[in-house]
Parts: sequence; C-alpha cells; structure tokens
Amino acid sequence: MRRLRAALGGVAALALVLTACGGDNSPRAKVKNPAPTTTSTTTTLPPTTTTVPDYVSYIATVKPAVTNIGVFASPDQPTPSQTFSNPWQYVPGDPSTGVPQTFLVKSQRSDGWVEVLLPVRPNGSSGWVHASEVSLAANTYHIVVQLGAHTITVTNARDVIYTGPVAIGAPDTPTPVGNYYLYVLLQAPDPSGPYGPYAYGLSSHSDALETFAGGDAEIGIHGNNDASALGSSVSHGCIRMDNAAITDLAKKLPLGTPVDVLA
Repeated sequence: MRRLRAALGGVAALALVLTACGGDNSPRAKVKNPAPTTTSTTTTLPPTTTTVPDYVSYIATVKPAVTNIGVFASPDQPTPSQTFSNPWQYVPGDPSTGVPQTFLVKSQRSDGWVEVLLPVRPNGSSGWVHASEVSLAANTYHIVVQLGAHTITVTNARDVIYTGPVAIGAPDTPTPVGNYYLYVLLQAPDPSGPYGPYAYGLSSHSDALETFAGGDAEIGIHGNNDASALGSSVSHGCIRMDNAAITDLAKKLPLGTPVDVLA
C-alpha cells in the first residue's frame, strides 16, 4: 500500500491505506467523505436491558473538539497507553487530508467508558476511551469476506445488498483473518488504475509483512484494473473487488462498519 506513496515521492494518499497491496504509479488520490450513518447519533448505547438486533453495531467517532484522544488499556488505568490524533492526516503534515478518528465499539460500561477496536498492530487490539469524547451511532451495515470461497458479502440489517468475487492475498502474503472495520475511504484519481475507483483502508495489517515499501503494510478493500484476477489469491494481502460494486458501496457504508474476514 505505501508502495504507491514511495513511487510518488511520499505524497500519495492511497499509500496510507494500501501498503500491503502493491500497485503502480498513479496521481494523488483524495479523501472521500464517508457515507453518513442512517441512524441518529447518541452519546450512549442502549441499556443492557434493551434487546439490540444482532445485525446492529456501534461506531464511535471522536468529537471535533477533541484533538487528541487517549486510549486506556483498562478503565482503572490512570493514564492512557496510546493517543490518537483527531482528525488524523492520511498525508502526514497536510491538514487538508484530515479524516475523523473512528473506532468500532466492542462494549460500553455504565460509568462512562467505551471499549473500542483499534487500527493498530497487533490485529484485534482494543482499548477504552471516555464516552464523553466520542459520538456513538448505530450501524446496520456489515461486511463478510470468505477467503476460501473468494467472496465478499455486504448486508444491511438482514438484507444482502451485494455479494461477489474477490482477489485475496497470495499464499506467501495472505489476507489476515479476523474482525476489523472500515477506517478510511479514498477516491482514486484514475478509476482505471490498480486500486480501481475507490479504496477502503481497514483497521488490519498484514501478518506476513511487517513493512512494505516503507509503510506498515495496512490492508485495504479496493477496486481493480484486472477483473480476471477476481476469484484468485494474488495480492500482497489486500482484497480486490468489482469496480462498480465498490463505487456503489462507497455511497452507503460509513467508516466504522465491521468487516469480518473468515477463512
């Protein structure tokens, strides 16, 4: 993914989210405004006595007034173990490329703490943030990638809105299995390029590659410039899908949407 950044002198936007995919030279991408959630934003999740459908997840978006959010290893820790800037810049040092810091909620406590999935190594890392520093919203979209079947399925509540073939990581650079979420959406300047028209960066990283062309080998879901590769295992870990489908999904899926990658 950051291979593209290296080819463009350190300023390519797709670099941040696609360092484990590889790719050839293309013009600078731009951030795409994420699709808004269709549900109202709240500051608390439903009480534990409320039955929440199993297809509902919650997205935590750091509030604009919070420029740095501390993430704690546990609610009883006095200081955060990590700090995330808000917004974060997909081109470091360029404020115009800021993206709201977004997490997928794992759980919430009644005393003002929210457990969130983090976009860092190791995959599956989580931590706790203050509920007062994030806005929470319900989300009914869900993505499942079946590596063995080479398919991606997107649902909204209980309705399947897309299913189709994908290309996944080659045997030496497999796509990591696990539970992740959509972290950033970028629009490619050339829709016929190696990333297709759009690229979602996930919260996951390659397990086979510690770095790739100077980057941290982040995993993405993106379009393609060779549809014949769909259904095969050829990438450095990223998930390639149909261009028309990802163009449609880019209008619908909010950042924070869960992505389950299954064997």
